[in-house]
Amino acid sequence: MTILIEQPDLGVEVEGKKMERNELVLDGGFPMPKLDAHGGGFDAPEINSFGQSFRDYNAESERQKTVEEFYRLNHINQSFDFVKKMREKYGKLDKTEMSIWECCELLNEVVDESDPDLDEPQIEHLLQTAEAIRKDYPDQDWLHLTALIHDLGKVLLLPSFGELPQWAVVGDTFPLGCAFDESIVHHKYFKDNSDTYNSSYNTKNGVYEQGCGLENVVMSWGHDDYMYLVAKENGTTLPSAALFIVRYHSFYPLHKAGAYTHLMNEEDKENLKWLQIFNKYDLYSKSKVRVDVEKVKPYYLSLIDKYFPAKLKW
Repeated sequence: MTILIEQPDLGVEVEGKKMERNELVLDGGFPMPKLDAHGGGFDAPEINSFGQSFRDYNAESERQKTVEEFYRLNHINQSFDFVKKMREKYGKLDKTEMSIWECCELLNEVVDESDPDLDEPQIEHLLQTAEAIRKDYPDQDWLHLTALIHDLGKVLLLPSFGELPQWAVVGDTFPLGCAFDESIVHHKYFKDNSDTYNSSYNTKNGVYEQGCGLENVVMSWGHDDYMYLVAKENGTTLPSAALFIVRYHSFYPLHKAGAYTHLMNEEDKENLKWLQIFNKYDLYSKSKVRVDVEKVKPYYLSLIDKYFPAKLKW
């Protein structure tokens, strides 16, 4: 089944590194699409649950020290060869079989050490994001479900999935096989990554051609790429924009800084508009507001049934 979705007219350009700014500017200069059709919609808070600015990687705190150490390990170990091995291993989808909702419940034990804004169980964040989007975009049910599933790949942290280290599961993502853009948070630690000194990988295009399309680009390994593989290989009927959001929602160098746009094709540019809408809710819905899980569960179960098989291979 093909799902047709109406592309939002956001006036967002992605040629080069310049994107037209709109009236609402968030997250240190990140231009967000206008939400005129919904009267402004979601009201983004100014501080996170720790009382600090969102995505502030320089604030002095014990949490920030943990985050920086995470990125040091991430930037040293995420290499082109490492990702190829991980995609081959986890692409077999031979860990278990379970439903989407069963996977949501598994995330109750997961806390993301790379995130300076969140220390709640992941299931809370998933529902906060989904419900905020549902309020402002009531007719885009595929987007509601995308919000619910976007972080399910974090089950890679659990013993039954290999208990991968945090640096191999969470955090901002970036391309491998080409130069590390300076917009990547804590870029300084790439000096200890072997790919930095590989002449095949350390140029702007690296092993890629301009306009090749992001689907042909090897991204750092983590929950984004894993959940993308799970959804795609299990035959989801979600539209391409949903899979784009799942795979690239942590790709902040692209949707915050406008880096790597030279690798995008036309479909990527259209899907980026939806990712920019999603990102506002993904980032700024991290709060202490609780969601009544049992109350909203029937709605999301109906969406899961619409877009996914009853059981998926993971």
